[in-house]
Amino acid sequence: MATPDVLIVGAGPTGLALALWLTKLSISVRIVDKAAAPATTSRALAVHARTLELYAQIGLGGAVAARAAHVTGPNLWSGGTQRARLRFTDVAVGRTAYPYVAVVSQHEHEQLLTARLAALGVAVERGTRLEGFAEDAAAGSVKAVLATADGARETCEARYIAGCDGAHSAVRRITGMGFPGDTYEQVFYVADIEATGPAMNGELHLCLDSHDFLGIFPLAQKGCARLIGIVAPAACSSATTPSFDQVRGRAVDEMRLGDIKVRWFTTYRAHHRVADRFRHGRRAFLLGDAAHIHSPAGGQGMNTGIGDAVNLAWKLAAVLQDRAPDSLLDTYEEERIRFARKLVATTDKVFTFMTRRGWLAGLVRSAFVTYILPVLFGFRAVRQRAFHSLSQFILDYTGTTLAGASPTVGTVKAGERLPWVQIDGQDNHQSLAHIEWQLHVYGTADEQLTTWCKAAGLRLTVLEWAPEYATAGLLKDAVYLLRPDTYVALIDTEADPTNIEQYFSERQLRLGSE
Repeated sequence: MATPDVLIVGAGPTGLALALWLTKLSISVRIVDKAAAPATTSRALAVHARTLELYAQIGLGGAVAARAAHVTGPNLWSGGTQRARLRFTDVAVGRTAYPYVAVVSQHEHEQLLTARLAALGVAVERGTRLEGFAEDAAAGSVKAVLATADGARETCEARYIAGCDGAHSAVRRITGMGFPGDTYEQVFYVADIEATGPAMNGELHLCLDSHDFLGIFPLAQKGCARLIGIVAPAACSSATTPSFDQVRGRAVDEMRLGDIKVRWFTTYRAHHRVADRFRHGRRAFLLGDAAHIHSPAGGQGMNTGIGDAVNLAWKLAAVLQDRAPDSLLDTYEEERIRFARKLVATTDKVFTFMTRRGWLAGLVRSAFVTYILPVLFGFRAVRQRAFHSLSQFILDYTGTTLAGASPTVGTVKAGERLPWVQIDGQDNHQSLAHIEWQLHVYGTADEQLTTWCKAAGLRLTVLEWAPEYATAGLLKDAVYLLRPDTYVALIDTEADPTNIEQYFSERQLRLGSE
């Protein structure tokens, strides 16, 4: 493709998601990756409920969920004994079509995304490296130099460039954007294993002991799991790469894993960093690990990158299709960098608590796991908060440029995710498969609103009022203006088309048929 609208650098989950959403929105893309072949191993496992909801927009939510193990809470171990079995099922069921954490290997996940992208006519160009790029203000484009493994070079001109190329991002390096943060002192190991034992029962198990840390994450294949643990300082001092037997630690034995067969093993250091900016100039953007990297706590990193992709995709499409001014693209950084900074700070605190060494830290952790956490999880509000945080339902854009008015009544606010409500097998997220601005009314829509929506080219979904909507915090007969990424943009209790027109006018956004 000589002149794609968007050049995407990096074909991990973030880059693939961006390519998928843009292609679905009729935006031409070119996606390159410096690796000669797709990865066959990976660290990222968790696909959270909010990501699955977004995937449902493009028909992938069920496909990813079907390939995954479903986790509904951790089992906590200390001192060789299972101390607690925590579950959030009761607060998750009825709030989403995906009331669990889907655990699927990243390479399987990427295979699904790549296959779906190929079905749309877009192939990943492997073995292609970004060497440099520059913005051409006069031409309204970027000119990028790409190199293949055989040394061939070409210049690719595109309207925008998206850096989805990981922690060592070439796009970020070329722009000179800072990447402040730090590296955790511990060295971690990851191992995919086959094994036997009580912790190989298809559930998540965490050892938060006084002397060790170990996570056992179930894989979809029976009897298989991924281990994440800390490498002992003695093993780290070795000049050679340690083996699994050298790093496995006491926790592996205390959690009674037997007949272990290691299928893959590696060690790594974890980081916590957020780029200074997510947008450089007018035409370069950072997404995913290129923009922010996190501790493994909660499996948030990959999901956040996919959220970046969905957020940026519809905004790029609106600008490229002359339905929004360039300033709309500034809201990508405004919305996503706020969340990234908050997430990094939160996961850093959790991860530090989980992995800190020393007898006092271990004693506090063991006491918390054994006595305090099970009591706290007995409260519904705590379970609900835990699931909402883990699933990223808690992510919102309230108070930002695109968040319009919210009434003082009702619990849903502009900038928040639209609550999921299912009644008689039908749910209110079904219309969200259309990646577009649209309206929801729960109750009755008058003729004026209906006629105006037809003239304006805005999809209007009217759902008969039921008590379940009130329970979810929705208001009867109010108009909910929804963004293409399914977040609430405006809530109008008057259901007045003039208020909706004003929202678009103030932000210089064009309505559907204009």
